[in-house]
Amino acid sequence: MPYFNKILIANRGEIARRIIRTCNRLGIETVAVYSDADEDTPFVREASEAYSIGPSQASKSYLDINKILDVAKKSGAEAIHPGYGFLSENAKFAKSCEEAGITFIGPDADKIELMGDKIEARRHMKKAGVPVVPGWDGQLDSVEHAKEIANDLGYPLMLKASAGGGGIGMHVVQNEAELEKSFSSAKQTAGSSFGDDTVFLERFISKARHIEVQVIADNEGNTLHLFERECSIQRRNQKVVEESPSPFLNEKLRGQLCESAVKGVKEIGYTNAGTMEFIFDDDTGDYYFLEMNTRLQVEHPVTEEITGLDLVELQLRIAANQPLNITQDEVTKSGYAVEARLYAEDPETYFPSPGKLNTFKLPEELGRFDVAYEEGNTVSPFYDPMVGKIIVHGKDRNEVFDRLEEIIEQTEIEGIKTNLSLFKELVNESDFREGRYTTDYLQTRKQGKEEVK
Repeated sequence: MPYFNKILIANRGEIARRIIRTCNRLGIETVAVYSDADEDTPFVREASEAYSIGPSQASKSYLDINKILDVAKKSGAEAIHPGYGFLSENAKFAKSCEEAGITFIGPDADKIELMGDKIEARRHMKKAGVPVVPGWDGQLDSVEHAKEIANDLGYPLMLKASAGGGGIGMHVVQNEAELEKSFSSAKQTAGSSFGDDTVFLERFISKARHIEVQVIADNEGNTLHLFERECSIQRRNQKVVEESPSPFLNEKLRGQLCESAVKGVKEIGYTNAGTMEFIFDDDTGDYYFLEMNTRLQVEHPVTEEITGLDLVELQLRIAANQPLNITQDEVTKSGYAVEARLYAEDPETYFPSPGKLNTFKLPEELGRFDVAYEEGNTVSPFYDPMVGKIIVHGKDRNEVFDRLEEIIEQTEIEGIKTNLSLFKELVNESDFREGRYTTDYLQTRKQGKEEVK
């Protein structure tokens, strides 16, 4: 018996297609919702049913809770999968689903709300014994108060929005003058972007690695980790390349990190899939909790490739109130996997490059391609410019990066700019190939290239 008979996917692009694939395998009907900009894209055709929800602007379509719930009721969908982005971490949406008698495929609304508040999340992790970045979790009443706290903590510091995410509104402050200059701006950005102008301070780690742990927990108290993902290759605080296992961790440190993640998840009574993000100090090897993403991650295929598990199916299983059918001892990792996010953007400036994909050919036999578009589609300027993800699994890092290079060579894209050339350069750089990188890797190499000019 399937977990559900019919589910609605409150998302678009590659993640909608990814969810449809698992549902098709499980015999579950799917309902797509789409905006005007997405009318001709593959996920609309591949779903069992599809309903227009209006204009291309996300605020008038994919972020409109009432429209999505109306379609769910009309179509008879029993559950809603939010994917990532849009409403996936919106506690009000999860609560609205519950009130409408529709299962939200994700954690409870109160857990989304709790972990969305970075200050509260830090407090709970401290209580669980999970290390957090040294900082100040109290209210910062004024810039004078912030300066007083900062002097006690010591510079450099990171000024962050408590309700924030995605690197929005973060300020690195090296001294009192920079804090004074950034304080009002940070609060203003936090208020306008997240509806909450609360900001906090934490130590800035200049040479950092971003490593996260995939967790999964059912409603019977079974909580598992599915190992880590290394996500330090970023531009503008956004991940570009993810891999697993991390080249930085030895087995002892890996064990400690995964144990910390499970401890934190148990502390808050979390259920369904989630990701505990940590930052590693590259100089000391110490790690700290950064935040938790209460949804499926863009980079979840890396975990699927090394564990052989289908994370979307696990999400459906838990949402259907069934216990996990695996134990921690049965979760094993095999080989290496990498994911490269293919963006429609200028590879030098990172500016989006939407437009028509006149040519789009992928060497399907060489890897896994979770993509949003087909040849002839238009990459919309209304949404994130990710075209899709190139995922490679192999016995070791060398085999994986050699195959990624082969894929890049054989991929044909015309009509838009993409970051494919960036990957081509990366796989031939010794520091990258050998895992010697931190979160500033792309920024540093970009500055180096500009200085050469």
